[in-house]
Amino acid sequence: MSAFVRIAANVVSGLLLAACLILPAGDARAEVRIKDIVSIQSARPNQLVGYGLVIGLNATGDSMRNSPFSESSIRSMLDQLGVGVNEVDIRTNNIAAVLVTADLPAYADKGTRIDVNVSSIGDASSLRGGTLVFTPLYGGDGEIYASAQGSLVVSGFAAEGDAAEISNNTPTSARIPNAGIVERSAPGSFADEDLLVLSLSNPDFETAISITDRINEYTREVFGQKLAQEVDNRSVRVTVPKSSSPARFYASIGKLMIAPDTPARVVVDERTGTVIIGADVKVSRVAITHGGLTVSVTEQPAVSQPNPFSRGETVAVPRTDIVVQTGDYPINIVEGTDLQQLVNGLNMMGADATAIIAILQAMRTAGALQAELVVQ
Repeated sequence: MSAFVRIAANVVSGLLLAACLILPAGDARAEVRIKDIVSIQSARPNQLVGYGLVIGLNATGDSMRNSPFSESSIRSMLDQLGVGVNEVDIRTNNIAAVLVTADLPAYADKGTRIDVNVSSIGDASSLRGGTLVFTPLYGGDGEIYASAQGSLVVSGFAAEGDAAEISNNTPTSARIPNAGIVERSAPGSFADEDLLVLSLSNPDFETAISITDRINEYTREVFGQKLAQEVDNRSVRVTVPKSSSPARFYASIGKLMIAPDTPARVVVDERTGTVIIGADVKVSRVAITHGGLTVSVTEQPAVSQPNPFSRGETVAVPRTDIVVQTGDYPINIVEGTDLQQLVNGLNMMGADATAIIAILQAMRTAGALQAELVVQ
């Protein structure tokens, strides 16, 4: 039986990309609609939450002993329905206590249908086949804004026997499309807006200015005046003209095309070994050496057998062999004025995803990576 421990040593800098998304340089400044890269600041959703019960489970619900709140909830619900069970010991395993969450869309009116998410908070093994009983949903101010009820849609499953069990995804979480009904209209009215604040999905000063200039170009032609003003790298203020409704005006500026600018950025995820490189990333000329140290540990226990009819005992004697191997790697010269050159430089080094991440971090420290490095 053997185990291998690989220690990657990286000296000075390098580049990126491994399990990586490559964006062609020409696509970096592709034109997009304004409405695809901004959102209206006042048109944000509000989060709702509620506590409820799921019934109709096939013996996969909460155990009353381990989830006493489930028993208390079923007693309270039955009492409200006129069924007295105060002196009855409830022994059921087909119900589950759950938290119900949903997003209340901006400007949602009474009667609007919304999707809800349901998650078990007890020891239920699965919510498959269950039905959510009427559950009020509260906003952050403690007021009821919606209610939910309906049959659960569970993507995962779980099954078990005396000696084995199997599960897939998360059977204790579910979703119910259109199960929520808005009982109270969301605060505000879009029709009353006279100033729209556009929030950029990816904050950038040049993009904010491009949006402002394009909107002003349009409003000068249609309304005879400039109506947009950039605020910072995150937002643009646009005044709604009196001759147009806010909805019609936003629809007209939302379809205008601009070429958003993207900062030079490298994103690495150390957990998955993913490296994503932006098309505008550049690397200064730099020498890189990448070495490796492999330690092999092998266990080969020996057995000590006593002589026949003796009082000795058979014992295992541990024996461990450790072998250390080092590799000599040449120094590589890497530089890049465009994405393809950078990728080629990394591929020539033969580094894997983990090594590339370490090289990138060292390169950023050395000042050779001309981009923002984001480590997740």
